[in-house]
Amino acid sequence: MRHERISIVGLGAMGSALASALLEAGREVTVWNRTPGKAGELVARGAREASSVEEAIGAGGLTVACLLDDASVREALGPALRKPAGGTLVNLTSGSVRQARELAGWLGGYGVRFLAGGIMAVPPTVGTEGSFILYSGARDLFDRVAPVLGPIGRPHWVGEDPGLAALYDMAALSGMYGMGAGADHAVALVHAEGGDVETFKREVLRPWMEQMLPITVAGADVSESVPDEYNPAMQATGLETILSASAEAGVPADLAGHLRSSLWRMQRAVTAG
Repeated sequence: MRHERISIVGLGAMGSALASALLEAGREVTVWNRTPGKAGELVARGAREASSVEEAIGAGGLTVACLLDDASVREALGPALRKPAGGTLVNLTSGSVRQARELAGWLGGYGVRFLAGGIMAVPPTVGTEGSFILYSGARDLFDRVAPVLGPIGRPHWVGEDPGLAALYDMAALSGMYGMGAGADHAVALVHAEGGDVETFKREVLRPWMEQMLPITVAGADVSESVPDEYNPAMQATGLETILSASAEAGVPADLAGHLRSSLWRMQRAVTAG
């Protein structure tokens, strides 16, 4: 299946990056976008542009959808699924666990074999070292598809349940946005008090976050327990101090939501002994 033709449905920043990586690897790629006019550069590099979604799906033995959301996937694919369709679809559109499971059932009704996916990369890093793609669905289908789509990122199968890739994707993105919220708050605090923001980001924030990331991930927990070395009472006092300093600096309270969440956890741990 390595040399099978691939159709990409959706040419936003991510869909275009997927098509580009596959072309770079010598794959035969057909592209289609709901709004015409986005395929010029890809066509110049050897891609074929389909005039309709039906043509795109018919041109490839494997179709990859990368659209805005679940509704856009159904809207785009619907015209091609009004008769027994067959084929294989890999959906790399972000969505929820429920949406992935329902999409699998909807496509299965048309005889389409389905893998759900989650892209662990941003468009500039698609296909680079360290990027990987989560997949869930039938293992035999993953084993067939993985060599074909290897150029877009290291394939990682997470289970038969089609909802698992979406679950891990959303959870990982939550971690990423949580880090982003913390960084935004940190920069806002330094800026409010007249610090050198660029120096702070370069010499303090980045090396500190890189040092603490493994500890932060290892310590993540759904229970109220906190490792002894964390000293929850001390952590709670520290968090209260950061919140007070933020209020004194006039940093918007909304930026400190992640701190209040951490404080709540530490206070619960203290109460629980």
